[in-house]
Amino acid sequence: MSEFAAVERLRPLPDPAAGRQDLQAVGNGELLALAASLPRSSERRAVALDLLVTRYRQLVWSCVQRYSRSPEPTEDLMQVGYVGLLKAINNFDPALGFSLATYAEPCITGELKKHFRDKSWQLHVGRPLQERVLEVRQAEHRLTQQLGRMPTDSDLATDLGIGDADIREARKAELVLQPLSLDGPLNGRASVASLAELLGGEDPRLEHMLGMQAIARHWGELPVREQQILVLYYYRGMTQAQIGQQLGLSQMRVSRLLARALGYLRPRLLGQADYASEAVAPRRVLTGA
Repeated sequence: MSEFAAVERLRPLPDPAAGRQDLQAVGNGELLALAASLPRSSERRAVALDLLVTRYRQLVWSCVQRYSRSPEPTEDLMQVGYVGLLKAINNFDPALGFSLATYAEPCITGELKKHFRDKSWQLHVGRPLQERVLEVRQAEHRLTQQLGRMPTDSDLATDLGIGDADIREARKAELVLQPLSLDGPLNGRASVASLAELLGGEDPRLEHMLGMQAIARHWGELPVREQQILVLYYYRGMTQAQIGQQLGLSQMRVSRLLARALGYLRPRLLGQADYASEAVAPRRVLTGA
């Protein structure tokens, strides 16, 4: 019979005036009955609850261990687990016919899940995906003990009854729990001070924008052939080889004319005055071949 099966079978409780020492030898069922019978402000009730929490510390620890890969400190998770344990103690009914440990475990796990769902996500992640991340963690912990090795994604998918793609999605979502700082140092990269130095780069569209602005301002100063090449290159998106075929020029010739046109336009767009030599002779001609 469960030690909590019938309250009437409990032996007489110690004198409420007795201290903590008197309660050390009291069984868990009697402590539960004592906690239920006393007002919440009672010091003796607080002592009974403290003893119960101490006795079920290992249960809380086992629940927390399922989240050992979490960036959250174990001490913080233990405190969250104790909250779940106290809720279980306060709501437990011995008449249900099962032990406090059986009742408390899902309460503790639920409190841990709630903590991760509400407190740990740095970016918004939908609740179903949050729950899946936690389920994958728990399954990984359980299967590691059962299989004696780290489970594969296929193992986890089979255990949870979901697809491999769902496991991969959960893996990606889990990265939100551990964001990297742009200013943080990089391990094994002595030549790079921070992650920020590896990110970003020149946008090739800036070159395109530069050319388009230059063309609009100084279009009339270009030879006709160079105008044709610029229209085909920037507006129609043709390659130099395609332009050469259409105009009857070699790709090398197209490349030179394009470079010459842009070389003429850039300093004018940037306001550079060092192009007097080019201004001596007008560039406006009928053909640019």
